[in-house]
Amino acid sequence: MTNGVVAGGAAASGVAIANAIRAFGAIVSVEPRDFEAILGKAENPLVVCSHGRLFPTHHQYLTAYKGLIFYTKTSAPLPFGPNIETIHARKIWLPA
Repeated sequence: MTNGVVAGGAAASGVAIANAIRAFGAIVSVEPRDFEAILGKAENPLVVCSHGRLFPTHHQYLTAYKGLIFYTKTSAPLPFGPNIETIHARKIWLPA
């Protein structure tokens, strides 16, 4: 009966992962230059920004475009124009 319990636990774990992906949507990691290009295509872009406090400092960014969430990480802050709304978050956490 142990194998049935393990299989049931694995199935439940798979369901939990699938539910987490549905809740978060797809998160796509891109290079900073590609992230900036995506922002250029969006009508009213909104960017969530966070920066690490440990050495070396890093900057993380999220934005949504066409139903996907795009993420990038940089060592220097990205410059944003006045048409880009930003929200500064204490931390950005991504599911593994």
